[in-house]
Amino acid sequence: MRCVIQRVTEAWVTSEGEETGRIGPGFMVLIGVSQEDTEKDLKYMAEKVPNLRIFEDEEGKMNRSLKDVGGAILAVSQFTLYGDARGGRRPSFSTAARPDEANALYEKLVEAWRAQGIRVETGRFRTEMQVTLTNDGPVTLLMDSTKLF
Repeated sequence: MRCVIQRVTEAWVTSEGEETGRIGPGFMVLIGVSQEDTEKDLKYMAEKVPNLRIFEDEEGKMNRSLKDVGGAILAVSQFTLYGDARGGRRPSFSTAARPDEANALYEKLVEAWRAQGIRVETGRFRTEMQVTLTNDGPVTLLMDSTKLF
């Protein structure tokens, strides 16, 4: 499982002309699911993301987590995180999970964050979405549950 985490002051997503999610301060998280992902990958992201200490404390150091600051998550599925463009000009998405499998793990991840008391807004799976955000810092992190990066 891969996530792109952006610390934001605000973010929202529209799908087919309808706003489906909006947050204030927190994380905009793009989520990609691979064919190899299991509950273990889900649990890793469910725990790791909201506990990342990338919000500044009183001394200006990144010591506070999303939970510490009471932030929200805007979660958007994005199979293109598994795009492989090394071989040519058109990316291959052969390692991305099938839509039904990807959606199941994506929904479980969203529910795992909500179970921790985090407000989570979402996009709409398998639709064309437009995401708007104000990246705070900017702070952007890439995470891979296999610790590839």
